[in-house]
Amino acid sequence: MNAMREKWRARERKHRLVRRKVSGTAERPRLSVYFSLHHCYAQMIDDQRGATLCAASTREGEHFAGAKNRSNVAGAAAVGKLLGERAKAKQITAATFDRRHYKYHGKVKALADAARQAGLKF
Repeated sequence: MNAMREKWRARERKHRLVRRKVSGTAERPRLSVYFSLHHCYAQMIDDQRGATLCAASTREGEHFAGAKNRSNVAGAAAVGKLLGERAKAKQITAATFDRRHYKYHGKVKALADAARQAGLKF
């Protein structure tokens, strides 16, 4: 049990290091990502107001109804594209990328690249 507690503490420490440098505003919100075992989540956050401007996840049935495993690179790319389209509809063109404690490769990179292709700038 002690090893798991240390693992979570290390993860929280990494996230705090990232959040010290990354903050969102209304003009340039923070794009935060989270991956659970089965799903992928992303949201645009204005930290000054403490408000979520738009969000997307693989839990939305109409977009991911036929997908078997939604927490993979393809699912992350689809979430990035959907979030980019929703941000564009709200006239959001730029964002800061909050990768949390995740390394920038695989699912995180796929989500970021899809959001860029949809029109967001990091």
